[in-house]
Amino acid sequence: MGGGCGDMLDAMTLLNEQPATAADLLPLALTSYGHFTSMRADADRRIRGLSLHLERLARDSETVFGTTVDPARVRRLVATALDGTPGPCVVRVTHYDPAVNLARPADATTPQLLVTARPAADLPPPPLTAQTITYERDLPQVKHCGLFGALHARRTAQLNGFDDALFTGTDGLVSEGGTWNIGFIDTDNTIVWPQAPVLPGVTMALLQEHTAHTVAPVTAEQARGMTAAFATNTSIGVRALAAIDDHPLDTAHPALTALRDTYLKIPGEDL
Repeated sequence: MGGGCGDMLDAMTLLNEQPATAADLLPLALTSYGHFTSMRADADRRIRGLSLHLERLARDSETVFGTTVDPARVRRLVATALDGTPGPCVVRVTHYDPAVNLARPADATTPQLLVTARPAADLPPPPLTAQTITYERDLPQVKHCGLFGALHARRTAQLNGFDDALFTGTDGLVSEGGTWNIGFIDTDNTIVWPQAPVLPGVTMALLQEHTAHTVAPVTAEQARGMTAAFATNTSIGVRALAAIDDHPLDTAHPALTALRDTYLKIPGEDL
């Protein structure tokens, strides 16, 4: 079972304790009804915010299926998927019911655990540019598998020459990115997280726990006038934004370096 995470993805995609088959994955592909969490496992197999990831799975399972998740079982499955893998990986745990069908989603009451792994990129990734696009995810508080709207917004932004989309509501307030939370550094160096319906990201929660900050409504115009901005998720850590729409931002601001250092110093949890 050697090799990197790329090899493991082919050989070790687990549905419960068994290798997943194409037939197992077909209901998920056809309905996208399920929820998940993704977590970065460092080379020592420790995971920052593991407890928060497990809490998310349990909370979202109650919303999506009316059931719960056994955290000890999740830990065992993740450990199995990581067995023998060198280097950091991003592990995704998806919770879905292979018996789901479009006509009777209410009958999907026995969700299963699908665990996959892929190589983790080096931290930090290069800065990105974002275009503001009016969009709000269905059930934004849930990390669900319905990614069409977010990916369509990302595609639109990329066709317009940007790296990704930054969502705003119909009220003009900034919420989140395509698959990431956003934070800002304002003109007096205060860390500002937008007050809006957003996914409660684990990386965002860890940074809020370890830094002084404020949470406030941020309009698209205010976002473009910030000194700096950053995206956060488990895969990218803290990633600077180089521009929002046509307004450049400071990607070398000292507060961004401090945020990255703070995040990397947060100890991971053992499986």
